[in-house]
Order: sequence, then structure tokens, then C-alpha cells
Amino acid sequence: MGKIVLLVPREEMLYLAHNILQEKKYAIAQMRVIQTENTVVEARNSIAAGADIIIARGLQASLIKQYTDVPVVEIVATAQEMALLVVKARQIVKKARPIIAVVGFRNMFCDMTYFETIYDIKLRTYFAANGSGLKEKAMEAVEDGADLMIGGDIAVETAKEADIPSLFLSITEDSLRTAFSMAESLDFAMGAEKRSNAQIETLLDYSFNGVVNMNRKGVITTVNPVMRDILGADGEQVAGRHITQVFSDIDRDKLSQVLEGKEESYSSFMRAGTTSIFAILAPVRVGNETEGAILTCHKVKQQSRGERRPERDGANRVQGLIARRSFSSIRQESGAMKECVHLARLYSQSEQPVLLYGETGTERRALAESIHNTGICSEGPFLALSCAGLTWEEQEEMLFGSKGAVFLAEGGTLYLEDVETLSLKSQYGLYQLIRYKTGSSRDFARTMGFHNRVIASSTLSPEGLGNLAFSGGFRQDLYYLFTGLVLRVPPLRERPEDLEQAIRDIVKEACDQYSRYHVVTQGGMQCLKSYPWQGNLLQLETFLKRLVLTAEKRSIDEILVRKLLRELFPPSSAQARMMPDGQGMESQGSGREDTAALCGAALNLREPVACEEERQIRLALAAQGGSRERTAACLGISKATLWRKMKKYNIEL
Repeated sequence: MGKIVLLVPREEMLYLAHNILQEKKYAIAQMRVIQTENTVVEARNSIAAGADIIIARGLQASLIKQYTDVPVVEIVATAQEMALLVVKARQIVKKARPIIAVVGFRNMFCDMTYFETIYDIKLRTYFAANGSGLKEKAMEAVEDGADLMIGGDIAVETAKEADIPSLFLSITEDSLRTAFSMAESLDFAMGAEKRSNAQIETLLDYSFNGVVNMNRKGVITTVNPVMRDILGADGEQVAGRHITQVFSDIDRDKLSQVLEGKEESYSSFMRAGTTSIFAILAPVRVGNETEGAILTCHKVKQQSRGERRPERDGANRVQGLIARRSFSSIRQESGAMKECVHLARLYSQSEQPVLLYGETGTERRALAESIHNTGICSEGPFLALSCAGLTWEEQEEMLFGSKGAVFLAEGGTLYLEDVETLSLKSQYGLYQLIRYKTGSSRDFARTMGFHNRVIASSTLSPEGLGNLAFSGGFRQDLYYLFTGLVLRVPPLRERPEDLEQAIRDIVKEACDQYSRYHVVTQGGMQCLKSYPWQGNLLQLETFLKRLVLTAEKRSIDEILVRKLLRELFPPSSAQARMMPDGQGMESQGSGREDTAALCGAALNLREPVACEEERQIRLALAAQGGSRERTAACLGISKATLWRKMKKYNIEL
């Protein structure tokens, strides 16, 4: 609690205050009588002694307000007190509609607007601007023919000289109680504000981010210690400077829009002295007014030369000898992925080859590494190879050459991506390796007794690989080796629980990577979840990282998501309409993916081609189970518009 001090001009006021304090213990730290001519000095002495709030009356209150910064609670005559004085005045004057003059300072009185009507009097007020003007105002009241004067000592004295009756305006217990209550309420509010400010100061002092506070003109008022550290030697001299003088590459147009309250936020990479930072500028609003802005930032991590990865030989498809992922690192909130991981755990205990199949961008590589790390070959190397895009000679050398994968992966796992692209000659060598623990005939002697766990992956299903085998494009014996431990990796669109978690994880990772601060709104999340993601995690990751990197506001909503989806994956493109196995989405049976793509791209149904519009509506209705509400939201139109178009095309549910 703060310290409250009562300063009054009369002893009787102290007597009343003591009576009140006996009834209720107000937080009044000190009370004393002061002379008006000493008001400012006495008030300053009280402030020096720790006074947080001063209670005073009339001219004394005005002087304290004028010459000090301490909050002042004024003792004001209540409406009840003034009413009692007016009734008493009428009894004294005994005249129809007497003229009652009230003389004093404006801050001493309550609102008396309706007194004339209520009490059938002529009320005249004479308010002085300072102490020397009281006598003049009292004389003015006499000259105006006042029948009775109400006021302080000067008013009563002037009335006596003019031989008219008067009533002394003294404070009562009611007015003091009101002042005490107001002072306590003000003290509580000030205490809450102090606590809040202290918490904010502590937060800023111990924040890991640099913080700059500026007024509505862009002039810096305060910076926290982290910001001073970022700015270096100039950190102590930034207060009072314009923000553009400290951050020279800040966008001035964006700055003006934020300070004017026209933009929610502005974010960008920039430099603070010699330091690269990522900064977010947001307005400070009080009600509907923008009072300034706050810039928060932190240093951007830069990769040093020693941290850069070595350049890879384009012809060398060997991607490393260590498997870094495990089953626990794979998102498996969905039932489909839980079943997939369960089978993979069982497969890991076998030496038999495993065939992982699924769409581009699924977790085939992660599952292969997890199988290796959990299985009997975990102590050996893990070697991943891409078979696509090589001639049969290159494949032969890569697998069975003197420094080929068979030798490097001895005792470990050989992971072959796109196994269907192997040449027939390389397929024969792989069959020999799996079946008889040897390599190709050329290296028969050198490869005798080799022990390699083989895991293969493909975008083709076992049926598709079988069709390829029976058409002569894939060895049948190798095909049958892979038909034992087969594992389908489900796409993201079949795993809504995993998809949502993946979105949250990738956005957070991207925010950390790019030093951004973004949140996905409910609408934005729904839009992301409705998109088919034919490229699965690969497509999702690249899209979300682009989204986070280029987003100009903190909230990532459906408008921003749809705009970027429309830009990167237009619905008319072959990529958006084809599944990874090369089959059109319409051939998949459900039409759900096509509809989701339409939703994600937010197609405009105002296109002139009516047949296309009708097709899109029918697809969306089918995908949403006939729900008009969800269909309208998916297509980006109102329910009423959807209803009208259904009537137009005779679409019935």
C-alpha cells in the first residue's frame, strides 16, 4: 500500500478525520493542518517523506496539483451537504425565491445544476481562479444583490461587512469519507499499475529478445538490456533518437502504417549496428488509439565457414553411413501410422529384405533408418542409395564396384530407393546378394559370405511392381523376394492426426530456423488440413517453410494459406491433379483429393465455364458428405450462393 497524507487548513477538519478513522481504519499515514501560503512547501516535504497520494481541499488542492506531480484527491462538498446549507439558507432569509450566492473555488463543490428547481431559489456561483480573487468574487455577489452568501472565511467576512447573512462552508464527515474512499481506490489502482509495470520491467530485463519501445512519432523511449547488448557501444545513447536512425534499413512505409495503426505488425530481417537480426514491429494500442509501437528482435544465427557441409559429388549417390532416426521420431498419432510402425518393428527383427512402398514424400527413409537402428544390424553401417537416373554401368559400379555399396555396407543395412529403376543386370546382382550372400558373377569371389540387410523402397505398390515383373521390366525372382515383408507407408491425407501435428512441428521448427514468431489460426489450420498434399511431408515441409519465411503478419490465416497454395500449386497444373504413381486423381474413386485441392486453392466459382463450376460443386459435395455448410466453406462461398448454384445446375442431395 502507498502512503496517503491529509493536508487541511482547519483544526476541526482534523477532528472530523479522527472520528472517521475510529469507525473505519483507512490507510491514512499522516494528517496535519497547513497554512495556504505554505501549501506547496508542505506538500513537497510530504512527498520527500514518501507520500504517494495527498488529500486536500480548495485552493490548497489546486496549488498542490499545479506545483507537484503527486496525485491529489480533492475534498468536495457533497450534494447532501450543499442541500442542507441551502435549506438552512431559506430558513434564514424567509423570502420567496431568495438569491443564494456560493463563493469559493470550483473544485470545492458538487454539481448544483438542479438546485434552483428543487429548492425554489436563485442560485448564483462565484468561483475564483486563485486566493486573491476570492474577495473580488464575494464583492461581486454583494453587488448582484445576494440575499445570503455561502463560502469560506473571506466570503463570510465580506457578507458581514455588507450586512447580509452568511453560512460557513465547512467539510463534513461525509465529504471526508468520500475523499478517503477515493484515495484508497486510487492507491489500489496505482499499486496494481506499479506491480504490472514491475512485472513488465522484469520481463524486459530478463527477456532473451531485444526490445525497443517508441512513441507514436517513432522516437525511442526505452530499450532493454538485451537490445543494448545487440546495439553494442551505441546501445546507451539510443533513447530520444528516431527509430530510423538506429535501424537504417527498416521499411519507412511499413513503420508509418504500424505507428498509425493501419497495420497489425511488420517483420523483416535487418541490421542493428553490425549484427543481423530478425525484428517484429507491433503497435501499442490503448482503446482505439495507437500510442506508439514496440520492436522486438533477436540475433540471426549465421552459419560459419567451418560449419558448412562439404560439397557432395553429384555422381556419388551414397548418402551416409549412419541412420539417425528411430521409431519415436516418426509421427504416429493416427491409427494407420501406428499400424505401420508396429509392422516395421516386427520386420526389424528379421534378416529378410523389406519393401517399403508409398507416395513421394512419405516417411519411407525414416522407417528404413528406424528398422536398421532397432534390428539385428544396428551395429553396422546404414547406407542409402538412389537407383534412379543412372546407367546400368553406373549402377553396377555403385553397388558392386571395388568401393561399392555392398562392401561399404558389410554387416549393416543397404537401403535402395526407387528399386524398380535398377537395370536387369543390377537386379540380378541384388538377387544374388539377398539370396546367396554374394554379389555379381564378376565379384563372386570377393563378395562371398557378405551379410547385408536389404531394404528397398518404391512408389509402386506390390501389384504395380508385379505388373512390371510379369511384363519383363523387373526380375520375377527378385520380385518374389520382396513380397514377404511388405510395408505400405500411408500418405498424410489418410492420417489427419499426424498431419495436424506435422503442421505444428514444422511451423515451430521454421520459426526457430528463421527467427520468426507466427501462429496458425484455426481457419489456417483447417485449410492446411483440407489440402491433399500429394507430395506428403516433403511438399508440406517446403510449403510451410516458404509460408513462415514470407508471412508479413504474426497470424497465419486461411487467406494467407490459400493465396500461397494458389500461387505454388494451381489446380490446373499436372502436379496438383496427378497422384505420385502417375494415375489421375479421378481414378482413385473418391474424388476427395481433387476436391481438397480445389478447396486449398480457393477456386473462384465466378468463372464463366458453367460445366467446370458444376463439376467442382458436385465434387465438393461428395467429398464433404453432402454437408452444405462444409462444402460452402471449402469452396470459399456462402451457403446462400451454394444453394442458388445447386438450384441452377439441378443438383440434389
